Amino acid sequence: MTRYLDPKADVVFKKIFGEHPHLLKSFLNAVLPLPEDGQIVELVYLSNEQTPKIPALKRTIADVRCTDQQGRVFIVEMQIEWTDSFKQRLLLESGQALVKQLKDGEHYKLLKPVYGLGLIAAKFDPTNCWYHHYQLVNLDRSPREVIEHLQLVFIELPKFPVHSPQEKKLRLLWLRFMREINRSTTIAPEEFNAVPEIKEALHLAEEAAYTDGELESYERYLDAVRTEKTLLIGRYEEGLAKGIEQGITQGITQGIEQGVKTGEQQARESVALKMLASGLPLAVISECTRLPLAEIQKLQVES
Repeated sequence: MTRYLDPKADVVFKKIFGEHPHLLKSFLNAVLPLPEDGQIVELVYLSNEQTPKIPALKRTIADVRCTDQQGRVFIVEMQIEWTDSFKQRLLLESGQALVKQLKDGEHYKLLKPVYGLGLIAAKFDPTNCWYHHYQLVNLDRSPREVIEHLQLVFIELPKFPVHSPQEKKLRLLWLRFMREINRSTTIAPEEFNAVPEIKEALHLAEEAAYTDGELESYERYLDAVRTEKTLLIGRYEEGLAKGIEQGITQGITQGIEQGVKTGEQQARESVALKMLASGLPLAVISECTRLPLAEIQKLQVES
């Protein structure tokens, strides 16, 4: 029986896309909204260390610069779990790629656009939208003027529609491969074998293709992810408990304060009613009880 490993794990993603640039080209050309004359033709791997030890699930699995037929530049990252800081981190790294293009003295017109691609294995947006494209626009122009030199694309793998006539078939197959293949998979969908690049990636994801050391690294990575998720859940529950405790304490305090204020108001109104019954002037009653004249007039009418 064939068993597969999750391609979103670092060691598997690296074997498939980090050691076979033609597979990454196929993947990016399918996933990114590229024009027919803007397909990716060259890849440069920027870092040998693809899994830096960054806390709170901020794991970079791939860091790749791609150049297409038009000379545009792309930065590619894979993220196992969504964190709020991922947008900012991808923005920072993509911005650095934009800046590093120019050497001292070179003209700004030589800058090529940079795309940051975040492949997210978790849901982070409350809407049904799964493809998020960010770019710089002039909000005061109609139609809006776009600065294309820095753009971010985030894809929520769990949410993309499997059956969508609007989407390219190759895009859906690659995204399905990323979402559906994991260690519980024993039989891969037949349509995966119909595309040579995905068929090759599928073969590279087979557990039998990995050494004992790579499998140990795979397990360590998944254990680290599970541990960090458990820690985050623990912190959330601890924070929730403290929040409830503080809310109860605050509620009791506010209730006491409100009760005292209500009691004082009722006492002043009671005294004002007795003074009204005695026929004292309204101005005198207001001064003695510190109630507004309008409230005393209202009490006089109601009594």
